[in-house]
Amino acid sequence: MASEITTIKAWTYSEYGHSVDVLKFDPNVPIPQVKDDQALIKVAAASLNPIDYKRMEGAFKASDSPLPTAPGYDVSGVVVKVGSEVKKFKVGDEVYGDINVKALEYPKVIGSLAEYTAAEEILLAHKPKNLSFAEAASLPLTIETAYEGLERTGFSAGKSILVLGGAGGVGTHVIQLAKHVYGASKVAATSSTKKLELLSNLGADLPIDYTKENFEDLPEKFDVVFDTVGETEKAFKALKEGGKVVTIVPPGFPPSIFFILPSNGAILEKLNPYLESGKVKPVLDPKSPFPFSQSVEAFSYLETGRATGKVVIHPIP
Repeated sequence: MASEITTIKAWTYSEYGHSVDVLKFDPNVPIPQVKDDQALIKVAAASLNPIDYKRMEGAFKASDSPLPTAPGYDVSGVVVKVGSEVKKFKVGDEVYGDINVKALEYPKVIGSLAEYTAAEEILLAHKPKNLSFAEAASLPLTIETAYEGLERTGFSAGKSILVLGGAGGVGTHVIQLAKHVYGASKVAATSSTKKLELLSNLGADLPIDYTKENFEDLPEKFDVVFDTVGETEKAFKALKEGGKVVTIVPPGFPPSIFFILPSNGAILEKLNPYLESGKVKPVLDPKSPFPFSQSVEAFSYLETGRATGKVVIHPIP
C-alpha cells in the first residue's frame, strides 16, 4: 500500500536545458509527503503542456521549485491517501486535475510524470465516468484555461469568437466551450490545412487556413478573439468595436486581457456534465498515448509545435 512505499519511479531533471538532454528516468524518488489539505494520487496518466518544457528550459527560474524536479501539471489517477482536512475525496476515488495552484510560482517538486503525486483537494475533481484515464488527463490545464479566458471576456450566448490556434490543446476546448456550452452565434478558428476538418468537427463554423489566409484581413469581425499562439497585436484588427482580445501568451499586448491560469478543480466539476454528455470531448493527438518509458520522445514531439490536441503519457506504471 502507498503508506509502506517510500520511493517511486519518476522522470526528473536536475539542471535546465532541452528535455532530450536533461530529462532522466529515476527509479528512486522519495514519495511526496501528503499535507492535511492534499490527496495522494496513484497516477494513471499525465498530459504534457508547453509550460512543462519552458519550465525545463529555465524560463521561470526565479519562482521555480528546487531541482531535481519531476515535470507535469495534468494528472488522472486514483486516490490512495487523504489528508485530515480532505472532505470531497476518499481512498479509491478516480480523480483528475492540474496539480499546481499557480502555474509559475513554486510548482510541485514531484509533478505528474511520476508513479504518485500529491495535490490539494481544491485542485481536483471526480473523473468523468465515461472518460478513460488518458482522456481525463488530457483536460485539466487546457480546459480550465479555455473556460477562464471566456469568463474573463464576459463571453455569453449570441456572441461571436475567433480562436487563434484552434487545433492546439487550449484552442480545441475554446471552440467546444464557446459553441456547445456558451452558445456562441459564430465560432471561427485558425489552423494549418490538414487540421481544418478537426475544427469543423469540434464546432467551428468558419475554419481558417492560416497558410492561405490572414485572419486580420477578413471582412468579418468578432466580439472576442482568443489568442493561444502569440498574435495579439494582429488580433485587434479582427475585433468588432467594443470587443475583447484575451491571450495566454506572454507578455500580452495591452489592452488585451492577459492571464496565467490559477488552477481550480471547481471548474472541472462544473464542466463534468458537458464531458459526461459528450457535448465537450477530449482531443488527444493521434500519436498519443506515449508509454511512460517514452516521455522524452513525447516532449520532443510536443516541442515541434505540430501536435493536435494533447500529448498524453499512459499508462504510468
